Amino acid sequence: MARADLNKKPFDVASMFDAVGEKYDITNTIISFGQDRYWRRRTRQRLNLRPGEKVLDVAAGTAVSTEELAKSGAWCVACDFSRGMLAAGKHRDLPKVVGDGMYLPFADNTFDAVTISYGLRNIHDYRAALREFARVTKPGGRLTINEFSTPVLPIMATAYKEYLMRLLPRVARLVSSNPESYEYLAESIRAWPDQQELAREINLNGWEGAGWQNLSFGIAALHSARKPE
Repeated sequence: MARADLNKKPFDVASMFDAVGEKYDITNTIISFGQDRYWRRRTRQRLNLRPGEKVLDVAAGTAVSTEELAKSGAWCVACDFSRGMLAAGKHRDLPKVVGDGMYLPFADNTFDAVTISYGLRNIHDYRAALREFARVTKPGGRLTINEFSTPVLPIMATAYKEYLMRLLPRVARLVSSNPESYEYLAESIRAWPDQQELAREINLNGWEGAGWQNLSFGIAALHSARKPE
């Protein structure tokens, strides 16, 4: 089974996620101790969606995050470059489109809001993806990124690193259809920018006013911004 390294070669990453689609949702619930559901709900609330708005969910995987967003009454489309992940969510009656976050198959100024959950790390050039998200968003539209981040409490940061590198891969071997992919997950989280650095990159790549809210003491963080009018 192909395993992506931190260079994030697109074909390798897509192949890796194709392989985990079948058990992806249940594995994420187990390894996050059920926090994934809370984080999805907070993403929807943070976007403050309204009925009739158009929302793009990038790196949507099985569309479990898109399903949560749709509770708002907004029209939501799931986009992912892994056909296997989208196929694993075929039971969710939502629009699904195969697409790369760096080259989205949508026209300029299409969406009122764009969001991505735990997928920005996996895009080959995440800065290019941020600019592409801005391209398909209407002027004044919103962005919310839900991503693993840096715990704000030192004792939590130490425990979290130990969990990522030692316990998470062991749990994944028991429940995942491709446990090697969760070794990549742990490595990519450790290499990811912290909250302040990511906010700065968002503001440099098509957005303004980027800020963040920590979830679960900074294990994850919601970064939000707007496209200039």
